[in-house]
Amino acid sequence: MINVTKTFLPPQEEYNAILKRAWDNNWITNRGALVKELEVKLSGYLGAPNIIATTNGTLPLQIAIKALELKGEIITTPFSYVATTSSIVWEGCTPVFVDIHPDYLTIDETKIEAAITDETSAILATHVFGNPCEVDAIEAIAKKYHLKVIYDAAHCFGVTYKGKSVFNYGDVSTCSFHATKVFHTGEGGALFANTEELNNTLFYHHNFGHKGALDFQGLGINAKMSELQAAMGLAVLPYMEMILVERKKVVDFYNEHLDFFKLKAIKIRENTNWNHSYYPVVFQNEKQLLKAEKALNEQDIFPRRYFYPGLNTLDYVSHKTMPVSDIVVSQVLCLPILFDLRNDELSLICTIINNVSKNF
Repeated sequence: MINVTKTFLPPQEEYNAILKRAWDNNWITNRGALVKELEVKLSGYLGAPNIIATTNGTLPLQIAIKALELKGEIITTPFSYVATTSSIVWEGCTPVFVDIHPDYLTIDETKIEAAITDETSAILATHVFGNPCEVDAIEAIAKKYHLKVIYDAAHCFGVTYKGKSVFNYGDVSTCSFHATKVFHTGEGGALFANTEELNNTLFYHHNFGHKGALDFQGLGINAKMSELQAAMGLAVLPYMEMILVERKKVVDFYNEHLDFFKLKAIKIRENTNWNHSYYPVVFQNEKQLLKAEKALNEQDIFPRRYFYPGLNTLDYVSHKTMPVSDIVVSQVLCLPILFDLRNDELSLICTIINNVSKNF
């Protein structure tokens, strides 16, 4: 069976050797030595100085909204994972959707200003499939209207734009270290702040508001990463270059062997060092997609309709038609992109999709 993604597991003895340090310290959570070491190593690897490791990738979005004291409306994208919108609603704010760019699939920066009202407090945009938003234009808009900027960068581990980590753009960026991601800690995530002061605020929010063992400096929740999660991250990190190289080989194969006469691939923004986190293809219509998906499933190959459905259709938001996103949502399919896919497996995937496409 070939799924859309596959968790990279390091040699178990290597994970156990790191984990033994937690056993020896008798310290399993509450920011032990492994979490702190992982933060230092990730900061160096990513070129992102302010990083806080968290227990998952959703809490960072909620904490960012809380820490920036956002109220009212937050402009966001309809094309993202549900956590982007649910975090806005969870924190008592109202998502205001802006359509996406048809090629990059990120929020269409040219449509943001028209959505700004007196109630707008921030922009929460998603770097889609590791493809950066037009961050310079978004920053200019934010400065003009005195808005905060949060980037959901769940897919962006290792991505750089214009020579620096995408995590260094915006007021806060978040990442997911879920088991399905390029880099993972089993379950986990991270917060990235653009200033040391904001980093300190995010830090106490993620740790109950603690300021030392007995004092508190504000409201907080528990978003701390455990030593068990950090051990996995420390075991996976040395393999990152191998993982990225192998994923690029898969992308290169798809690019060479898929018939793009009736398919469309995502366009990666210029000046981006992409991490090949996902491989989405956009079919001509939903009927074509469903036929291809069915044919792949019959061969035990399971791509994913990702993202689906559009977030502007959730039952807890105000529905609004998004002409581009509504079409893309019905036509996009993420193909398997594993670190160990064989060429014969890739060839089969391409052959099935190309055969289906020929009939449309």
